[in-house]
Amino acid sequence: MQSNIEDLGALERRLSVSIPQEKIEAEVENRLKKLAHTARIHGFRPGKVPLKIVAQQYGSQVRQEVLGDVLKSNFSEAVREGNLRVAGYPRFEPKQAEGKTSDLEFSATFEVYPEVVLGDLAHVRIEKPVVKVTESDVDQTVETLRKQRVQYEPANRPAAAGDRINIDYQGLVDGAEFAGGKAENFTLVLGEGRLLKDFEAPLAGMGAGQSKTFEVVFPADYHGKEIAGKAVTFEVRLNGVESPRLPDVDEEFARLLGVADGDVQKMRREIEANLEREVSQRVKMKAKEQVMQALLDSTEILAPRALVEMETERLMQDARKDLASRGMSAKNMALPPDLFRERAQRRVSLGLILGELVKAHGLHPKAEQVRAVVEDLSQSYENPAEVVKWHYAEPDRLHDVESAVLEDNVVVWVLDRVAVEDKPVTVDELMGKT
Repeated sequence: MQSNIEDLGALERRLSVSIPQEKIEAEVENRLKKLAHTARIHGFRPGKVPLKIVAQQYGSQVRQEVLGDVLKSNFSEAVREGNLRVAGYPRFEPKQAEGKTSDLEFSATFEVYPEVVLGDLAHVRIEKPVVKVTESDVDQTVETLRKQRVQYEPANRPAAAGDRINIDYQGLVDGAEFAGGKAENFTLVLGEGRLLKDFEAPLAGMGAGQSKTFEVVFPADYHGKEIAGKAVTFEVRLNGVESPRLPDVDEEFARLLGVADGDVQKMRREIEANLEREVSQRVKMKAKEQVMQALLDSTEILAPRALVEMETERLMQDARKDLASRGMSAKNMALPPDLFRERAQRRVSLGLILGELVKAHGLHPKAEQVRAVVEDLSQSYENPAEVVKWHYAEPDRLHDVESAVLEDNVVVWVLDRVAVEDKPVTVDELMGKT
C-alpha cells in the first residue's frame, strides 16, 4: 500500500491511498474460507458448504468489510507516522485509478487539531463581586419562603393585588371567537403576571358575581398570530375572591423548613449558611464567566468544523431531550442547526484552549479536590454520606465533578495572572434581582 498526505487548508488534510488489488482478493478469500467452516446455508451441513456458494452468499459483504478494515488500518498508520491529531472522522471516497494499474485508489479527507498558542493575559481586568450576607437578606429570604407556602381563604370583598381569583371569560376579535379565547373557572393570582397586564388591571376592584367588558390590544409580537397586534373585546365574570394568608414565623414554620426542634434562630442560621453558600457559588460563577471570555478574547484559534458540527448536534439532542422532559414534541418544532452553531463554536474553542492550559501547566484535577467538591455537593441532601458513596460507586459519575474541578483550576491559574478588582455588590445585585 502507498499513501501520501496533502494540505487542503489551515486544518483540512487529504490522504490518498493506493491498495494492491491482489492484497484485497487474498484477504477476501482468506475470510471466506474461515466463514465456510461456520456458515449455515440451506441444503448443506455446517462446515461442508462449497467455497463458491459461500462467496456467492457473502462475497460482497466480506469485500466491503475487508476494504473498510484495510482503509482504516492504512489511515491510522499514515496519521501516526505523520504525527497528526485527527479531529472528527475522515471521509473516505473512491478515486479513479491513473494509468493501467489495477490498484484500488481512495482518498480520506479529514481535519486536524489546531496548534493552540495561548494569548497574553497581562492586560486583562476581572471584576470580582464582594458580597456580605446581612440580616436583611435573611429576612427577605424568610419572606420568600413564607410566600412559597401561602394559603388562600375566601374573601367577601373586591379583588386586590395578591388575591387569588376565579373567573370565566370570553374574548372576541372582530366579533368572532378565536382559539384559546374562552375559559371557565380559570384561576390566577392578581399581579403575578401570568396574563397580560392590560387584562389583569380591569379585574382589580371586581367582586364575586360581577361581570365586566373591556378591550385589550395584544402586542404585535404576541405568540398567537391570530390576535397579535389586534384589539380583543373580553367579557369577564368574577366567580370568587380569595385572600392570601402567609404562615407565621414560628416553631411550626421552622419545622416545615427541616429544623426538627422548631428553633427559629437555628432556622435563620441555616438560611444564612445556605445564602452564603449560594453567594460563594455565584461569585465563582461570575469570575469564571469573565475568565473564560478573557481566554477566548486573547487567544486566536481556529476550531475544526468537524468538532463544531459534532457539538452542534449534541446541543440539538440536549434541546430535544429538554423539550421532551417538558412534555413538548421536538418533532413538531424546527430546531435549525444555526441556532446552536455559535454556542458550539464557543464551546469547542474554549475546550481546546482549556486543554492546552491544563497540559502546559499541570492543572489536572486532583483526587482530593474532587472529593472536596463531592462532599460539598452532598451537604444539601438529607444523607450526605450516601450521596458521596453513590458518586464513587461508578467512576463515570465523577466525570462532571472532575470537569468542574479542572475548570476551577484554570480559573485560579488565570486569576493569579490578571488584575482582579473587587466590586462591592448586594446579594440582590449578585443574584440579578435588581
